[in-house]
Parts: sequence; structure tokens; C-alpha cells
Amino acid sequence: MKIKTILKLQTEEMEIHHHPRVEKKKLKEYFLEFLMIFLAVTLGFFAENLREHRADKEKAEQYVRSFYEDLKTDTARLNYLIDFETKKIASMNVLQRSYDSILKNQAPLSELIIIKNSLSNNPFYLNGRTFEQLTNAGGFRLLEDADADSIISYQTIGRNMENYQATLYQQSQDNLRNAFNDAVDFVGYSNLYSDVANNPLPDATEIKNQLLSTDKPVLNKYFNNLFQYLRVIVQHRNGLKRVDSRAVQQLAYFKNKYHFE
Repeated sequence: MKIKTILKLQTEEMEIHHHPRVEKKKLKEYFLEFLMIFLAVTLGFFAENLREHRADKEKAEQYVRSFYEDLKTDTARLNYLIDFETKKIASMNVLQRSYDSILKNQAPLSELIIIKNSLSNNPFYLNGRTFEQLTNAGGFRLLEDADADSIISYQTIGRNMENYQATLYQQSQDNLRNAFNDAVDFVGYSNLYSDVANNPLPDATEIKNQLLSTDKPVLNKYFNNLFQYLRVIVQHRNGLKRVDSRAVQQLAYFKNKYHFE
């Protein structure tokens, strides 16, 4: 009797502590959970990429617009310099006549005009603000290839002009100044200035004294340098025109592509 009772109690105790069976998930449910997590991560990735792409595109357009404004500044300066050099060339197209007059001890007004227009150069320098930003900040990687190539091409032709100005253009000016210092008469030249401290350019409207030496070797050296300088100025003007033509093309290209004003 006691044995039966003990067995009964043990059986009941085992039933009480028996763990309920957990139903296992099917493979399909695991796959759906994985698919949902994968889609969530993928969509987040694409959303972040889209945001970065939009930000890069906006930054690229800012660079292009900035370069467009640089071009407008360049063309304004180029137009001024082309006009400036054209007037200088016209004023110096009397070298032969002026040379002959000086040898005859005459004092032509063309002497003064030539001196005024050969005292200094007026170089062009690119507005390189945006190009420097693109280079230093690695901004070229944001631009379309056609835009980047267009900017670099313009920068190259502009730098070539600056190199020309730093070499032959400046050298011809230096040579002319040295020859002028040898040929000019101090008394006659100083009389052209009413107030040299405030007006560094000759301001007389006529020549009362002989300005240049009538010594033929000295005068010949000066006028040879003048002629070389005139040729360099013509080349400079032609170079300015090439840069201006490229700048105008660039303006039209970016205006049509991005609808700039």
C-alpha cells in the first residue's frame, strides 16, 4: 500500500515539473525575418547614398557657379586690357617718322606719346579663386568630367598667358626702360612733369626741349627696343584675345547647361 502511494506521488511530481513543449519556427519564418532585416539595412544604405549624392551634386553646382562668376570677372578685365593694348599699338605706329624727326633735331609730339605708352606694362591675371578651391579641397571629383575638363582647359590657356607675361613681355619692358634711360635727356624729360610726386606720367601737351639723344647709336638702340616692345605688345593683345574667346565659350557652355543668369 505504501509502495503504491509513493509511486503515485512520484508520478504526480514528475507531471508537475514537466516543461511544456516549445513549438519550433518553420524555415519560412526565419527567412522572412532575415529578408525584412536585409531590406531595412539596404534601404537605409540607399537612402544615405542618395543623400550624399544630392549633397555632392549641390556642392558641384556651387563650384561651377563660382567659376562662372570668375569668368565674368576675367572677361571684363580682358576687354579692358585688349582695348588698352590696341590704343598703345596705335600710338606707337609712328616709330619710323619719330626716329627721323629726332635725328633732324626736331621735337615731334609723337615722341611724348611714345614715351607715355611705353613706360609700363598692364598684365592680365586669372581670377583663380574657384580653381584653387577645387584643387585644395579635392572638388574636381564632384564635377562631371566635361565640366572639370572645361575648367582645367581654360586654366591652362590662362596660365600660359601669365607665363608669357612673366618672361618675354616683362623682359621687353625691362630692356626698353634701360635703353630709354640711356637715350633720354634729363632736363627735357623733367620739364614734362608739373608735379611728379602726384602725377608719375608726363602731363605736358607739347615738347619744348629735345627729349631724346640725337646720338645715332644710342637712339638706334632705343628705337630697336621700342620696335621689339611693339611686337611683343601685339603678341600680348593676340594672346588676350585668345583667352577672352575661351572665356566667352565657357560662359556660354555653363549658362546653357545650368541655366545661369
